[in-house]
Amino acid sequence: MAEKELPSPPFHPIPGLPNFRDIGGYPVSGEPQDGANATHKIVRRGLIYRSSEPSKVTEDGVSKLKSLGIEKVYDLRSAVEIAAGQRDGFGWKVKEIDGARREFVPVFLDQDYSPEALALRYKNYSSESAEGFIAAYHDILEAAASPTNSYQPFKTILEHLASSSPAPCLIHCTAGKDRTGVICGLILSLCGVDDEVVAHEYSLTDLGLRERHEELIAHLMSNPSLRDPVAAKRMVSSQKQAMLGTLATIREKYGSVEKCVVDLGLLSPKGIKQLRSNLVVDADEEAVIPWQDHAKLLS
Repeated sequence: MAEKELPSPPFHPIPGLPNFRDIGGYPVSGEPQDGANATHKIVRRGLIYRSSEPSKVTEDGVSKLKSLGIEKVYDLRSAVEIAAGQRDGFGWKVKEIDGARREFVPVFLDQDYSPEALALRYKNYSSESAEGFIAAYHDILEAAASPTNSYQPFKTILEHLASSSPAPCLIHCTAGKDRTGVICGLILSLCGVDDEVVAHEYSLTDLGLRERHEELIAHLMSNPSLRDPVAAKRMVSSQKQAMLGTLATIREKYGSVEKCVVDLGLLSPKGIKQLRSNLVVDADEEAVIPWQDHAKLLS
């Protein structure tokens, strides 16, 4: 599927930057704000974007990013990963975007957590079940919140979104799938978006990265330990079950996503309330993402 065929919104065609999309526009269920009727509310659009790494974004792409008002770019990759990408010829050079401040907030301080590295670490990462992804995403959450990680990536992002007037931001890792997927899943869940919808948003990476799937699979299979093309294809996939299982695991361990965020020290109860106030807005018909129609593109 060509980039121009991606559903827009949530995708925005940014030349040289695959998998770029807005995570806003999704319906909020329940009542995330005290006393508020959330039946006709959505996550605010134009505030939180996600993508793959931006090293190859063109000048036209940069202009389009600037037009979206993005002022912060949160890079979740490790220094080791960035260096390896440059060394191995993938061109993962750090990209500074005029008008936007790059925040280096690695989830893992000295480890490569690209899809290839994850596959080597988790034996069932490439299996038919979602267990490998769920285990990996649990470790991503724990590493992001670890007291030994002075960058505190997830806390930094959530505190920005809970500030008095958060500026539009872009969150990315390498593919914009795993680490980016976990923090975006937390954000949407804190807003009161149903798990099924959160998982759908996560699964859109299958569309966003489709133009690069062959490249990514070929790269994976260049490793002697990863020569199974079927397994390699699973590794670059974003199946809903992985996010559904991750959210279920969080609730099983902590009781709720909110309690997880508080217990891990990522945001206070007051901060969660402010984040919801900033992100949950009244819906108008044009702003709501027709996610059920988009889900048909994934079947």
